[in-house]
Amino acid sequence: MEKLDLRTASKETKEAIRLRAIGLVEEGKTQKEIASLLCVNKNSVNTWYKNFKKYGYQGLKEKPQGHKEGIGRLLTKEQEKQVQELIIDKMPDQLKLPFALWTRRAIVELIKREFGIPIAIRTMGIYLGRWGFTAQKPKKKAYEKNNEAVKKWFEEEYPKIKEQAKQEKAEIHWGDETGVKNECQDGRSYAPKGKTSTRTKMGKRLSLNIISTITNQGKVRFMTYKGTMNSAMLIKFLTGITKGKKKKIYLILDNLKVLHSNPVKRWMEKNTSKIALFFLPSYSPERNPMNI
Repeated sequence: MEKLDLRTASKETKEAIRLRAIGLVEEGKTQKEIASLLCVNKNSVNTWYKNFKKYGYQGLKEKPQGHKEGIGRLLTKEQEKQVQELIIDKMPDQLKLPFALWTRRAIVELIKREFGIPIAIRTMGIYLGRWGFTAQKPKKKAYEKNNEAVKKWFEEEYPKIKEQAKQEKAEIHWGDETGVKNECQDGRSYAPKGKTSTRTKMGKRLSLNIISTITNQGKVRFMTYKGTMNSAMLIKFLTGITKGKKKKIYLILDNLKVLHSNPVKRWMEKNTSKIALFFLPSYSPERNPMNI
């Protein structure tokens, strides 16, 4: 079959073909198979996918913007504010979305439903970073951590967990909790030399706590909450990450005191077929996924 000459195709046709190519990639097709199905060059498919990974859907347009600060600016400031408020105040199931916890994909679906705006998963990650939900300030190195214990755990304990998970066809999750504030500087602004631009910001200090897990494949689940982590809050989160899961979860996290509370113990006893807990060595901040 003759290859399609995109040079003579209309702008709309080019963008439609590129979009279809990305869809086929996400369905698991190889670039060679996609090239054959769409009658295009394999190198073109590779280029489109690279642009998509780097720029999101903007990268599939005729003249993609290469300036990072311009990527994914598909929402207005008011829309961004609305999305943040929904994420903080509600859980996906409360908004009738088919997700137990907030993930990038869940937020993408929320935005598509509320505003009719399609956003790439990677672009959504950029938004979350801008909002402070994932971006963290570097922390001081903790002298109290026991490097030898951490090394021993990864050499001796983790391989056992990994092998056990393989036998049970379980999915390994790394859990952590942290807090975010609205005091971070989220980027730079171009201005004439010697005339630094001024950006107005809210003077009131706000903070929010987040508990999350990330798999070895990079899938993230998180829940925001206010106040101190307690038994009820932890059980709500554990219920969320196990809801609708076909695979058992092996959750690795710090040895939090709340994990040993009676309510949590009783919940774990009732859900041993869904989840198992494993603990990092005492005081291992650098191994927590939200600190990496």
